[in-house]
Amino acid sequence: QVQLVESGGGLVQPGGSLRLSCVASGRVGRIYVMGWYRQAPGKQRELVVTITTDDRRDYADSVKGRFTISRDSSKNTVYLQMNSLKPQDTAVYYCNYKRPWSAPPLDYWGQGTQVTVSS
Repeated sequence: QVQLVESGGGLVQPGGSLRLSCVASGRVGRIYVMGWYRQAPGKQRELVVTITTDDRRDYADSVKGRFTISRDSSKNTVYLQMNSLKPQDTAVYYCNYKRPWSAPPLDYWGQGTQVTVSS
């Protein structure tokens, strides 16, 4: 089992910044993929960005150049720095941990943190 705890959401004005954190605990292992997804009201959950343990990153086009994912492997923590926020970034942001190559495949989610971009 892997537990994920997010923090850092809140209300911010357009153009502002927020930093989200996600701490993984439990049987995390050394090789995995972590990332952030988001779900706006009435919409499906969508990928924001993922990062592998060899630091490969995959960003959604909508956030490229504005959001940056980083990780601290010593703390099993990933961060999402969000700059130049737009009202359309408003959503619940979920942390995700995956090991799709495991048997059975592992896929865990955090509880979500609300990000609201509004003036």
